[in-house]
Amino acid sequence: MKNPQTSTSEKNRFFDDDELPDGWVLKSFMDVFDIEGGTQPPKSTFVYEPQPNYVRLLQIRDFGERPYPTYISDEKKLKKCVETDILVGRYGASVGRICTGLKGAYNVALTKVIIPNEVDRRFVFFLLQSNFFQEPILEIERSAQNGFNKGDLESIYLPIPPLAEQQRIVARVEVLLTNVNAAHDRLSRVPLIMKKFRQVVLAAACSGRLMDEPDGYESRSAGELFADARYGTSNKCDYIKEQKIPVLRIPNIATGKLELTDLKFGDLTDKEIQRLAVQEGDLIICRTNGSLDLVGKAAIIPNLSEQFVFASYLIRVRVNQNILLPEYYHICLTGQIGRDHIEEMARSTAGQFNLNLEILRTMPIPLPPLAEQHEIVHRVGMLFERADAVEREVAAATKRTEALTQAVLGKAFRGELVPIRIAEGQV
Repeated sequence: MKNPQTSTSEKNRFFDDDELPDGWVLKSFMDVFDIEGGTQPPKSTFVYEPQPNYVRLLQIRDFGERPYPTYISDEKKLKKCVETDILVGRYGASVGRICTGLKGAYNVALTKVIIPNEVDRRFVFFLLQSNFFQEPILEIERSAQNGFNKGDLESIYLPIPPLAEQQRIVARVEVLLTNVNAAHDRLSRVPLIMKKFRQVVLAAACSGRLMDEPDGYESRSAGELFADARYGTSNKCDYIKEQKIPVLRIPNIATGKLELTDLKFGDLTDKEIQRLAVQEGDLIICRTNGSLDLVGKAAIIPNLSEQFVFASYLIRVRVNQNILLPEYYHICLTGQIGRDHIEEMARSTAGQFNLNLEILRTMPIPLPPLAEQHEIVHRVGMLFERADAVEREVAAATKRTEALTQAVLGKAFRGELVPIRIAEGQV
């Protein structure tokens, strides 16, 4: 490896040369390593099943939970990697992401790190995940439109111990991060458990199983219980508020609750506003989307301080509250009864799933007395609050595990994780 040729007074925000452990050096990324960018064959050449004389084209998504294997004709001009190579994401949200473990040709969104023999590959894998590399590479990405290049990496200085020390650090880090990653994996399963828990609660609510002594439920078609149901405005909307009325859209109900942080505005006549204005207790339901999970997603309108209308991709349902509580209807709509009905009946056209008023009107509603609906809504609310509390605790614990990972890596690359042993063959 080359020796650094410039002053190190501003090389690294974490420590100066005189703070390094004995035998360690602080070197520019490009004084130790090199990078080799990927290639981008045209999409017209992609195939999605293995074929003779074809090689897998590796993309960022292939290193995640949902890989989508793609293959291209094997040619000399392709940039390739093996399972032990280390790749770094170059663009956008994936910049600085460290990838390894796959063999093939890699595309332009990735670059391969060329590692000299006197540096342990596993050491590099962990070092590049640490804040010693991640913080400066993210700062570069914020100022560079087209991703980082070799010149950018020259300004990143990294702590490099002797090879024997690298190997001892790797051994200790692997033990500690195995435990941290195991905890993180267990935490990552909790959101799915909570989703299933909520589904069970909703199913129980619509069957009477939440009640100690449920009264007989009468099965009714939802349309019999509507006071009004209609589609929204197809008028063009924009973000310019000037004397226009706010228009609720799919993003405002995508979480199942009304969100007013992303509003557009429409120019409607007084007659249109009167016809399409929402009021407290109305349900706004998503009627069309490319994702079936989002079709039928609904939010209940709370007490609002100003007037709103709704867009044509939504349906407004106003129930007869003398018979049916809006909150109980929302439980049925988003529970198994509603989802089964919608997923069976929703039509797909040109990649879009569509829900219409007739599908909503024919949905079966298990209807208990009004007093029992109130109690069901109360019990569902209490159980959901507990689930929300669990998810908040899990989110906080997940952040702590992520911070613990960086704490381990920080100690490792400051020479604080294992006792320093100076051996022959220092870098």
